[in-house]
Amino acid sequence: MFLRGCKIHLKKMKKLLLVAAFAISAFVSNAQHDMSKDKATMPSPPASTSATTASGTNVTINYAQPAVKGRNVWAGDLAPYGKVWRTGANDATTFEVNKDVTINGKALKAGKYALFTIPGEKEWTVIFNKTAKQWGAYSYKEADDVLRVTAKSDSAPMTERFTIKAENSGIITMMWDKIKVSFTVK
Repeated sequence: MFLRGCKIHLKKMKKLLLVAAFAISAFVSNAQHDMSKDKATMPSPPASTSATTASGTNVTINYAQPAVKGRNVWAGDLAPYGKVWRTGANDATTFEVNKDVTINGKALKAGKYALFTIPGEKEWTVIFNKTAKQWGAYSYKEADDVLRVTAKSDSAPMTERFTIKAENSGIITMMWDKIKVSFTVK
């Protein structure tokens, strides 16, 4: 009789644990989604840069600024060499142009794109992906890439927070740690 009661109790506990696990999973998933919406509460602050080129092209880039905080940026989890990086933090960085342009000489249609990169020691791959709204690089699909270009990596003075600058000349420069990478929009 006692054992039968324990078995029933165990079955109820298993069901309760299963329900609790689903509830926690839903809460965590919703919390991540909500964090994506309220950028002011994120540890990496939102930033944007924009420029208007001589040809009248408006370039707008929205991103978040992770900090070095004494970490090795290019090894480990932040922006490792050879792996797709969200090029900032939080939501994927967005790159928007109001006219058809060329990026380092390659055609890109007017529109809004997610901007990803693959950092390298001497050269980076800059990726324009058609799925502009996505959380980081977690849902990144190479099949959605519209354009990939290469850009030279140079040493630069220390920049604690990841920063992107857009100039009216069409030069876009990404700076973080002791590295800078530029590409040209025409």
